[in-house]
Parts: sequence; structure tokens; C-alpha cells
Amino acid sequence: MKSSRVDHVGSLLRPEGLKATFLRHAAGEADAGVLRTAQDEAIRAVIAAQERHGLPVVTDGEFRRLNWQVSFSEVEGWDLWAGSWRNFLQNPENRAAHERPLSKGDDAVVSFRAPATARLRLVRSFPLEEYRFARGVATRPVKVTLMGPDRVAQMCDLERSRAIYPDADAFLADVVRIQRDMVAELVHAGCEYVQLDEPSYTGYVDPPTLARMRASGEDPMRRLDRAIAADNAVIAGLGARTTFGVHICRGNRASMWHREGTYDAIAERLFTGLAFDRLLLEYDTERAGGFEPLRFVPRGKVVVLGLITTKTGRVETADELARRIDEAARFVPLDQLALSPQCGFASGIAGNLLTEDEQWRKLDVMLETARKVWQ
Repeated sequence: MKSSRVDHVGSLLRPEGLKATFLRHAAGEADAGVLRTAQDEAIRAVIAAQERHGLPVVTDGEFRRLNWQVSFSEVEGWDLWAGSWRNFLQNPENRAAHERPLSKGDDAVVSFRAPATARLRLVRSFPLEEYRFARGVATRPVKVTLMGPDRVAQMCDLERSRAIYPDADAFLADVVRIQRDMVAELVHAGCEYVQLDEPSYTGYVDPPTLARMRASGEDPMRRLDRAIAADNAVIAGLGARTTFGVHICRGNRASMWHREGTYDAIAERLFTGLAFDRLLLEYDTERAGGFEPLRFVPRGKVVVLGLITTKTGRVETADELARRIDEAARFVPLDQLALSPQCGFASGIAGNLLTEDEQWRKLDVMLETARKVWQ
């Protein structure tokens, strides 16, 4: 699994019936049992579909989540989710923002922030529950995704958390402690593949984000080093039986992106510093830059090239994907490369602006390309 030639980031387009049930539940028109039943049925169907299409590793499509960030939801002391997502689902203006056309996103739409109200404590592991159900359904290895600690830390309103956490380092330390417990539980349960999602890394090359960091008195490279150390601490010593991946993108909601900037300025620090088996890197547009930074990837790591876009319905061809893989192989050996979509198909419940048929055709061409390039 560590050397698998294909991958997908985790989320898949939710069926319309499941989305409708989420909305009914948010409006108080369907109880938790009704929602759970709808989720169970949809997950069984999407895992069966992934296996029919020939994917070597499957996910539950993140069908129990309103948003990819919900992986860190069952935590006392930080009430990020209680009002934000219920308001998001019920407010027509928020739903309209979720579905706006392809454009660069803005902070108001892309993220919510909340203060810590007490020291963080894990109540229950949402990803562990996801894994146990998926493992009971799937006949192939299962991947589970978690929001990475640096992204979690960016969602805390630290100014209003000073009574609990004096600084960002203290808050991040508790996030790491909790996420390490979550990952250890997944490993002990037999989870074959754990992925941390860290779109925050592209903030260290995005000019507006860098400007905000510097204006607040922060050193971006110190923050980057702290983020790498946090991700490594979450998985340290746990990887004997489990594949660990980290996914890096520039934002993904309703076919929007959030950040811009190439990997060049942080590549050596990032690719040599991360102690992960697989680096899933967005590479579907010119925003990511060229493949030259891949020269810093050490032997033993697999670069999963996110060449297939999830933001539009145009289905790539095997020939064009193979050409781009050949270009990347000038900088890192072909046996260290793999292929995937650049991000999830539905990081939020509404999903990106393409159809389920286009989604599956993209995954099919990914498999076709892998056979062409590596077999």
C-alpha cells in the first residue's frame, strides 16, 4: 500500500438523497437515527462502487461529515461546530456562498474560528467510528482522513483563548496529543492507511497569508517548522503496520480554491522534514508551479501527483496524464511516483461542480493511466 500507484484524497460526491437527509436533520425534521441509516446505506453503496471500479484502497467518501474538518469535532473545550455548521446549513446566504462559481475563495467562506473554552479533551474519536463501519463493509484496505494539527490550530481564535492557552504553541501541543491518541486508536484497530489533510502548508507560500502572518508578528518559517514537527509527532512510532500520507492543497470547496503559490520556497524544508510514507500534492493547475521542487523528495517516500482536477468535469486523458508523469520523473524516480485527483471531490457536503459520472470517469482514467505508466 505504501507504494500503490493510485490514490484518492478521501471525499466523494454525496448522493442527493443523503444531502437532503443532512438538511432535514439540521432543520430538526429527521432524527439522528434516520441520518445514521441514510449514511450507512450511502457508505455501503460508495464502497461497493469503489471496489467495482478497481480502486485498491477505499474510503467511506467522508459521507458522515458535513465537511472534511469534522474529523476533529468530538473534542471538549472547543465548541467550533455547535453553531457554525448548523447555521451554515440553515442559512440560504451561506449555502449560496458554498455553491458560487470557480474563483479564489475568501476567509469568510472557507473557515470558521472559535475560542477554546477549556483544556481540550477527546470525548470520542469520530474517525475511529468511521473506520470501524467502513472496515466491516469493505473487502479492500480502508483509508481514513483527519484534519492535520496545523490546520486545526489555525481555526482557533487565540486572542479569545488566552485564559486557557497562553500562546499558539500551548494550543497546538494539546491538538497533537489528542490527534496522536486518535491515530493510535486507528492503528490499533487495524486501519491500513491514515492521511492527514494539511492545506495550511500552502499558506507558507501564499502572498496574502504570509502578509497576515508577518503583520501579526509571526515568523512564517518558524511556523512552518512547528507545523512539520506537529504532523510528525502525531504519527511518530506508529507506522509499522499502517501507511501514513499527508495531503497538501490550496483549498477546495464548491470548485473554489483558497491559496496560491508554488512549492519552491518551502520544498526542501517540507519534503525532507515530513516523516510520512506518501506525499499527496496538488498539481492540477499552474498555481502549483513546476515539478522541479520534487528533487528534494528523499528516497523511500512516494509522491502522489494530484494531476486530476476535482474542480471541473472535464475528464483528463491517459495520454496527457502520462506525459505529465514523465515530466515529473525528470526530478524524482518513476518508482517514487503515483497518481491521484488533486483533492477530494466533496470537501464540503455540497461537493464540487461536476457530476458523479464525471467523478467516476476521472477515477477510471487514473487507473488506466497507472496501468499504462507502471505496468
